[in-house]
Amino acid sequence: MKSSAKKIELASVDDLFSTEEGRQDAKLEKIQEIPLSELHPFKNHPFKVKDDEAMMETADSIKQYGVLVPAIARPDPEGGYELVAGHRRHRASELADKETMPVIVRDLDDDAATIIMVDSNLQRESLLPSERAFAYKMKLDAIKHQGARTDLTSAQVGPKLTAAEKIAENSPDSKSQIKRFIRLTELIPELLDMVDEKKIALNPAYELSFLKKEEQRDLLDAMDSEQATPSLSQAQRLKKYSQEGHLTLDMMRVIMGEEKKSDLDRVTFTSDTLRKYFPKSYTPQRMQETIIKLLEAWQKKRQRDQER
Repeated sequence: MKSSAKKIELASVDDLFSTEEGRQDAKLEKIQEIPLSELHPFKNHPFKVKDDEAMMETADSIKQYGVLVPAIARPDPEGGYELVAGHRRHRASELADKETMPVIVRDLDDDAATIIMVDSNLQRESLLPSERAFAYKMKLDAIKHQGARTDLTSAQVGPKLTAAEKIAENSPDSKSQIKRFIRLTELIPELLDMVDEKKIALNPAYELSFLKKEEQRDLLDAMDSEQATPSLSQAQRLKKYSQEGHLTLDMMRVIMGEEKKSDLDRVTFTSDTLRKYFPKSYTPQRMQETIIKLLEAWQKKRQRDQER
């Protein structure tokens, strides 16, 4: 005879002695006060953390009010936690003599952590080109691992986005600009430093990124010997000769030795050249004003002489 008894599932002890509100609260992320010494920087973090004026202002604010926005970190298998977002807050907390800082701890895989790390920093206005370049490259690789397309030049048909379009969704730069920044990661460190220092503009730097590494090192030699940096047209020619297999150090020196139009339109005097004609008390501004007045007087005299 078949039993008519039904299987009865008993509630767990946790369910019996907890409310719905408590169960929902348990699902929420908790903010923890974690010692600064247990928080480690993100591997290959592309953003520079400098003790500049802005950092000192942040440290003063933290000293007075504490860290208002929690950092995000993930457990480090080797101990402690790996910071995902909040590297500047961490450094400012050290400068403010804090021992802990508020942190939200999440279990994130490498790709998800990389995307959060990049997105949390990209909106800063003071980012260097090199920081944007390596950040975009890291995010591109993370999206690639997640299965997104990474063909930066093709148009994706349908709702799925290309990797560059996906990156552009949460960035201040367009898809084409992102592609140009990522190319900068192909520059040798010395040339990339010159881009950060605004000695080489972004567009010429993009063209130079197509040169082979040994050609880039030779270019440093040519730039040094000619005391010049490449314009966009010069960089495009260097790229063209490189792709044709004709780029040599001598050719680089010839190209870098060309007078640029901007140089032909500009007259430069060193302060040592001018200083001997002025009293020591004269500032550069006053020297400039005096030179302009003298030139105006000279021009009027020439006009009077021509009218005679």
